[in-house]
Amino acid sequence: MITIADADLNDPRLLRFLQDHLDDLAPTAPAESRHALDAEALRRSDARMWVATDGEGTVVGTAALAPLENAHEELKSMRTSPVYRGRGIASRILSCALEDARRRGIARISLETGSMDFFAAARGLYRKAGFVECAPFGSYSQDPNSVFMTKAL
Repeated sequence: MITIADADLNDPRLLRFLQDHLDDLAPTAPAESRHALDAEALRRSDARMWVATDGEGTVVGTAALAPLENAHEELKSMRTSPVYRGRGIASRILSCALEDARRRGIARISLETGSMDFFAAARGLYRKAGFVECAPFGSYSQDPNSVFMTKAL
């Protein structure tokens, strides 16, 4: 049984999960092309975050939305534990985040993900959810290691 709830950025299980996310991404691109946020950066960005846990309370997935500008937010910290991939957790937590954004009147969600094979499944998930490729947004600039995507809500 998977449960999705608001995240507690002081929960040591979540902090470990976020660090594992950063560790997974480290070998995929040079530092200047890695845009994942640690817990402190998520706090500073005023992000709204959700955590998926299994029946034993193990963190198995996360997603966050960080404000960009009026009615435009960025999807951040989207990750499913490698052990739980392929079970629909990412789709569920993404749907939860998008529904929250709709309820709050957010008009657009954008994201940055990697261009490498490591991120192929993520790009497929986003396309399936209706995201389309776009130009860099916010403070991003063109980068061969990045793919930018957006979705109107």
